[in-house]
Formats: sequence, C-alpha cells, structure tokens
Amino acid sequence: MTTPVAAYAAPAPKAPLERTSIERRAVGAYDVLIDIKFAGICHSDIHQAREGWGEAIFPMVPGHEIAGVVAEVGSGVTKYKVGDQVGVGCMVDSCRECDNCKAGQEQYCTGGGMVGTYNAVGKDGEPTYGGYSQKIVVDENFVVRIPDGLSLDVAAPLLCAGITLYSPLKRWGAAPGKKVAILGMGGLGHMGVKIAHALGAEVTVLSQSLRKKDDGLRLGADHYYATSDPKTFEELAGTFDLIVSTVSAPLDFNAYLSLLKSHGALVNVGAPEEPISLNLFSVIGGGKTLAGSMIGGIAETQEMLDFCARHGIGSEIELISADQINEAYERVIASDVRYRFVIDTATI
Repeated sequence: MTTPVAAYAAPAPKAPLERTSIERRAVGAYDVLIDIKFAGICHSDIHQAREGWGEAIFPMVPGHEIAGVVAEVGSGVTKYKVGDQVGVGCMVDSCRECDNCKAGQEQYCTGGGMVGTYNAVGKDGEPTYGGYSQKIVVDENFVVRIPDGLSLDVAAPLLCAGITLYSPLKRWGAAPGKKVAILGMGGLGHMGVKIAHALGAEVTVLSQSLRKKDDGLRLGADHYYATSDPKTFEELAGTFDLIVSTVSAPLDFNAYLSLLKSHGALVNVGAPEEPISLNLFSVIGGGKTLAGSMIGGIAETQEMLDFCARHGIGSEIELISADQINEAYERVIASDVRYRFVIDTATI
C-alpha cells in the first residue's frame, strides 16, 4: 500500500513550487523508509524545474541532497536499522549489471542510465520524487550512512555538492605538492575549497570578484583571485595542475586552459545550458585535458562522507522553511547565498 506524504512540487515548467501530497511506495524487502530531516537546494533543482536542461516530468518534487533517519526497513535489509542516520544523493537505482555499475560507477550506468532521485522513471514505471518531502523509500543499495560526527543539516549538501567535488579532486590527484584551483565560490565551489585543502593541495579560488575572499581564505584557500581582472590571467598563466570549474554559465575555456601547467586538467562539474566554444589548440598545446565529472558512485559517496566526518567538513548553510523555497531559488540564481540553502523538512 502506498503512503501519502507532504511535499513541495513544481506543478509545471517554471511554475512556483507549492505544497502538495505525493504517494510513496510500500516498503519492499530491500527498501529503507527514511524520515527526511533536511534537504539541500542544488542549482540542478532549478535547472530541472525550469526545464533548462530539456523536457522534464511534472509535477516535480526536486531535491537530491537528502539527510534523515531510518524509520522502517524491509525484511531483507542488512545494511541499516531503524534509527540510523542516512543520506540519499542524486540516484536511487541503476541497472546494476553493466560494467560501470559493477565497478561502483553507477552514475555512469550504461544499462539504461542511472535512475535519478527525481525527474526520472523508476523500474516500477512510476515517476521518482525527491527530497522536498517528509519521507522517501529507497533501495538499501542506494542509501549511504551519515557518520555520527556529521550533523544532518550540514551533511545534506554533501550528498550532491560534496561528492561532486570530492570525486574529481581524488581522481585527478589533489594532494600535497599539487596546485589546485576552484573556479566559482558558490554551493559547489566552497565544498571544493574545503575538500581540496583537507587533501593537502595548495588551493586557489578563482571568482568573478573578491567579494567572498575572506570566506575563501577562512574555508581553506591559500590564494584568491578575481577573474574579472585581466591581470589574473597574466599572473597565473601555466600555474595549476588541476582546475575544477563549478560554473554553470558559459566560460572562455581557452583563457582558463591557459592557466594550466603542461598535462594539467580542467574538469567541469558545472553544466551550462548552452554549448561551449573551444579552440583545440588550447588543449593540444601543453597536452592538456578538458574533462567532465558527474557526482560519484555509491561506494565513493560513502568514502566522501567518512572523509568529511574525519576532517570536520560540512557545508556552509542557510536553513530555511519550506515556504521560502521559491525565494531561495531566486537568490541562488542571484548568487545570494553563503553557501547552500537547506530546507527544514519539518516545515513542509
């Protein structure tokens, strides 16, 4: 039997979100029922609710930064028990059989693609609904444990923002002796600063202005430069081993590639809605890499959470009530948040 659950949904593309009721499936043998306590607001939620990335499914309940407590487990569940602190990120299922899934890279599932936490269709043929709600039912294999050392409110954004930065920083070798730049100082970027610093890299923030410089240095950056200043590109030419771009607006990629050392990498985790323009000599000269990265697999997400707990890393948040979601969307677009809105789902 399904269960009605209070939620906030976008009824149509670009429409304001409003309070509603959705149905959650009955708890199956391998399912976990989670009482959601906090849900982060990711820029991806806005892109999808406003169809910036293409046609979407409505009504839409966004939210893939979910932190809560286990309320019920199915008869076959072995990983969790009632009362455990858990999280759910950007996916709730995958084929589990392709090479990527078997390798712990479920986010790159080739057997039909990962099933998104919202704006997707599950294996039961029903639309998925996300974390702007009071409860969710998820297969135990797509649930992660939030360590006791992390408060649920600051842990929620780690389920997307945290893993989105941790994965490329680890893959491209952020470590002592490496010079890493984080491009953009927002919900993603501030997590990149914290994680890159904890990994031991020399960290530089590249931001449009110096407005957030004090924050950047406080969170672990060694240097902070304004990209609006042409001198920045002259001074930093050939400096970095790795640049991670969190920017979801069009960039002059040729200019940023010039900041890399030979064999350096510029990795994109921000996803602009428009195609990019690139002069290939910007990568050919110096043997540079222009790459992309999308969240991480379930095992790596758990690794990230454990890492953050060991290093005392949580997101910098502004806690809001559900009736502030639409205002929060406008503020995210205006870059008026330091640095992640998190919904107290008790207010739904």
